[in-house]
Amino acid sequence: MHKPLIDIRNVSFAYPGNETRVLDGANLQVFEGDFLAIVGGNGSGKSTLCKTMNGLIPRFYVGEFEGEVITDGMDTSVHDVAALSQSIGYVYQDFENQLLRPTVKEDASFVPLNYGLPDFMERGEWALQVTGLAHLKNEFVWQLSGGQKHLLALAGAIAMRPKILIVDEPIAQLDPQHAIQIYDVLKILNEQYGTTIIVIEHHTEFIAKYCKQVVLMDHGRVFWKKAVREALCSVEDLMERQIYPPQVTQAAHYLNLDHYPITLEEAVACFEGRTLSEIHSPKTILKGSTPKLSLKNTSVQYKTLGKKVKKALINISVDFLEGDQVALVGNNGAGKSTLLKLLTGIVKPTEGSLELLGKPLRKITPEELSSHIAYVFQNPEEMFIEDSVRKEIEYYLKVRKIENYGELVDRIMDDFDLTDFQHQDARLMSGGQQRRVSLAIGAAMRPSVIILDEPTANLDIATKSKVVMMLEQLKKHVDTIIIATHDMQLVAEWANRMIVMHAGEVLMDDTTDAIFQQRETLTQAGLVPPQIIALCNELNFPHCTTVEEFAKCWKGAAKRGELVGN
Repeated sequence: MHKPLIDIRNVSFAYPGNETRVLDGANLQVFEGDFLAIVGGNGSGKSTLCKTMNGLIPRFYVGEFEGEVITDGMDTSVHDVAALSQSIGYVYQDFENQLLRPTVKEDASFVPLNYGLPDFMERGEWALQVTGLAHLKNEFVWQLSGGQKHLLALAGAIAMRPKILIVDEPIAQLDPQHAIQIYDVLKILNEQYGTTIIVIEHHTEFIAKYCKQVVLMDHGRVFWKKAVREALCSVEDLMERQIYPPQVTQAAHYLNLDHYPITLEEAVACFEGRTLSEIHSPKTILKGSTPKLSLKNTSVQYKTLGKKVKKALINISVDFLEGDQVALVGNNGAGKSTLLKLLTGIVKPTEGSLELLGKPLRKITPEELSSHIAYVFQNPEEMFIEDSVRKEIEYYLKVRKIENYGELVDRIMDDFDLTDFQHQDARLMSGGQQRRVSLAIGAAMRPSVIILDEPTANLDIATKSKVVMMLEQLKKHVDTIIIATHDMQLVAEWANRMIVMHAGEVLMDDTTDAIFQQRETLTQAGLVPPQIIALCNELNFPHCTTVEEFAKCWKGAAKRGELVGN
């Protein structure tokens, strides 16, 4: 057998002041040419394991370290991070912190320049070519979209031509179009340039399409390493740890089929030729009520550094009604963020008008506006200023001098399942718990409209499902909810209405059922429906938004004798 490129032997690690080991006797071998996905629940040790591979543990993150890690023939306990970084590149989950230079070309070339390599510029240009950013090489970094910034971080990591590349959560903050682009680049690096790829990933449909092997982490140990098909078909192992195989694989498991598909194409072949009765009750758009927020022929434009006029929003006309659960979707750079800023009064329209409860926004003071519209940030920690969850929720009510607010705070904490955490510092809580706190803060403001920016970003699938439940609780406190998101499963399960944006314009405003069947619109906007909906579309099945609904539909039709075909 070939010598492993990475050899992790009986590695244990505990962070300072923490008696619990994040890694507890982990063993793993990674071979040249592998395309490996590491999966596991929160706290299973995925990111910590990867940080041992490039020497950040124990060379940078100190703690109780035991065992041995050999990367490209180098003992990580002996060689420093700089030496190891010539063999192993790393793109972190907070990838924007890796962007250090003002222009795209300078940033992509920075690492080889820092190592004193004479061909640093050529290496940077090669990396931009591979990642598809060569046409943007003279642009300033701040001008890039989120997806382009992620690709630039990737370019910076590969400019040294490392043998190994680790990417932590490659698509956590990306629209479906840029997510596919990232993985296509990783595939090119693996197949054409021989780079060994390691990804930490929750999205198993991408693992099925691109990866070769899967490692399952559990309680700081490698539970198993399997070929991708065998791994994703180990449904019980995965779901026991709240890791969800591709939706088509789950559907086959629920239906006790002999063969489990792992990709959409395999599922179409598996289910093809059968028909089902309609059981789905399509969602409807609310009509007749007075708009809470209303935009009429609204445009926003600004001047760039080069004095060119940039149109961020173009002639937007849309109403948000009481009871609306609206998902604002579109690829990175579509105009969603500008629209959110417009709705919250941060940005003023260049043309057209914006009304709140029938009153022009220009006649409403910022204080009055904040009483009607609440904005919950994408990063919850940016909303925290106190030292306990209860104080965070109380803060707005105290500032507004709301009398007898204690009962309201108690009710909100109960609704958002935070009572047991009320005396904890929110900044020290998990990502899912922080999201619940931020939703509770928004609810405490008692607004007419609440706007949520990427409420499920950076959360694993199990935690996302809890956030969906919290959104249902939010309906008790708020009339109208608007979310901007790339999470198409959240859109399918939660929204009654979907606004698709592209290049600053509204492409479509309709129910999720209607839009998810408009392939041309989805393609233009760079969107991909959830896998189970895509399967229904391919088979001309009834519109099912969840695996459970699909399985129920299938079983019901079979029981009634209405299932025909192969």
